[in-house]
Amino acid sequence: MMTILDWYMGRTILKYLGMVLGVLVGLFLFMEFLDEVSRIGTGNYGFLQMISYLGLSLPRVVYELFPMAALLGTMLGLSSLAVDSELIVMRAAGMSILAIAGSVLKTASLIILVAVLIGEFVTPVAETMAQRGKAEALQKSIKQQSNYGLWLRDKNTYVQVEEMLPDLRLLNVKIFEFDDQRNMRAVAVADQGQFDNKRWVLSNLRQSLFVEEGIQTVHLDSAEWVSELGPEILKVFLVKPEQLSALELNSYIDHLEENAQSTDRYRLAFWQKISAPLAIAVMVLLGIPFVFRHVRSGGVGSTLFLGMMLGLTFFAMAKGFGFLVLIYGIPPIMGAFTPLIMFMIIAVVMLRKVA
Repeated sequence: MMTILDWYMGRTILKYLGMVLGVLVGLFLFMEFLDEVSRIGTGNYGFLQMISYLGLSLPRVVYELFPMAALLGTMLGLSSLAVDSELIVMRAAGMSILAIAGSVLKTASLIILVAVLIGEFVTPVAETMAQRGKAEALQKSIKQQSNYGLWLRDKNTYVQVEEMLPDLRLLNVKIFEFDDQRNMRAVAVADQGQFDNKRWVLSNLRQSLFVEEGIQTVHLDSAEWVSELGPEILKVFLVKPEQLSALELNSYIDHLEENAQSTDRYRLAFWQKISAPLAIAVMVLLGIPFVFRHVRSGGVGSTLFLGMMLGLTFFAMAKGFGFLVLIYGIPPIMGAFTPLIMFMIIAVVMLRKVA
């Protein structure tokens, strides 16, 4: 149950968290803006398409920055209370540091709830729309991607691909060929397509040819298909972990295993999503002892600098252990939780020292 003091402290922390999150998101979007500007003029990718992409990327950026924003928001919020001697009054009234930490964690639970909602329901949809819109604008040959697969155009040929696996293998390929008068010449359906030496090799091909005598049907175990639509164009439509919720990631991992695909990248993303709420709680908890140890001696400026260094260290370690998973094959759950456990131990030890 939230007391009046809980609400007061929570409001202060949330105010600073919002300010920090706004600044961090603005910086990250500005860096992405500089990166995207160079693509303007490619295909149909213009200024409006870039703004749309950046806008749809906003939920992903917010979700990724929540732990650092929670750390800095907590440190700045408590620092403002300390500067106004409000923390001293709380301590003088008999409120222990652990009680203050418990009050702050109540606010953290609200932050965690918002982060989970954004990460599970908003980010996957927005990121999918962002990636689709960007790819379709950059590649003129890509006409549409919908829930019914990917549609592409190669001169007078239209291609539908149900799915592209991480090894760049196509599943359930349909090819529709037209002549210059827009009359259909042939329809081909293949179970799979594998790119090999500047051509696609289609497996279990069923082809219907429309000729003057009628329809001729051909069935081949394997057939070559030469097209300008190479993997470099199609790979932008690979399913990215950011486009999936935790439940969808779990199902997609099973699907990849059924198709003999590597799942480390997606398992890592799954465990990172599971650990994300705990990361916010750990960052909030980590900020509390640093405030009580440093704010009175160093001021708000040093607190902000220290918080930035802690947040960047955690961010760098999380990325570093992610690379270890992908490069050296360490278990994805270890890659996701090791930095978190290390910072949790630091937070608990420091909290015990100041309590």
